[in-house]
Order: sequence, then C-alpha cells, then structure tokens
Amino acid sequence: MSMNLIQFQPGLSMPEFLRKYGTESRCRRALYRARWPMGFRCPACGDRRRSSFRRGAQTIYQCRACQHQSTLISGTLLQDTKLPLTTWFMAIHLLTSTKTNMAALELKRHLGISYRAAWRSNMTRSCKR
Repeated sequence: MSMNLIQFQPGLSMPEFLRKYGTESRCRRALYRARWPMGFRCPACGDRRRSSFRRGAQTIYQCRACQHQSTLISGTLLQDTKLPLTTWFMAIHLLTSTKTNMAALELKRHLGISYRAAWRSNMTRSCKR
C-alpha cells in the first residue's frame, strides 16, 4: 500500500498560525488577498477603480464607475457575522487541522463563543466539502 501524501502535508503549528493570522488586520489583509488577488474588482460591474471609507469598524469600498458599495465580507459566508475575523480564522484552522471532525462543543470551548455559533461554523465546514 502506498503512502498517503495528503496526510503528510505541512500544516501550520499554533504559534505559526498566530504569527501569521493573530490580529484582525492580518486576517483582513489575508482575506483581501484571497478575495481580490489582482486587486479590488467591483462585484457589480468588474471595474477596478474604487474609493473607500469607514463606517464604524467596517471599511466600505465604493466603485467609482457604478457607485456599488461592497465590504470585504459581503457576498461571502462571513457576510452577516458578528464574530471577529480572528475567531473565524482560528475556527477554520482548528477544523482543518484535526484528523476527524471537531464537535461543536469542543470548538465552543476552544474559541470562547456560543454553542450556536460553534455549531454554525462547524456546519459551514460540512456544507463546503
């Protein structure tokens, strides 16, 4: 029987993960690069020109061509979340670094969030397989 190479893929240790994604701004930068690898593109018209402004803690991007407003998390699974991105990134890391599926109760304990939020993030993983 041949060796399963997927099992031996390098992963991030917890200290490495925290160095890379430990702050809200680092998570925002990583999500921005993942969502718009070639720079911002308007979801409505595809134009690159944009202006940005802050509303509370949220950065709003406005297309200069069509005036469509978008945020970093609009149109994603995180769209209506009240949890910080650091919590979501940690949940993703914990869920993808375990060999078997992690129970929502265990995720709740690790992240310090409600059982309902942990269950939803666990269901998000199940739906995306």
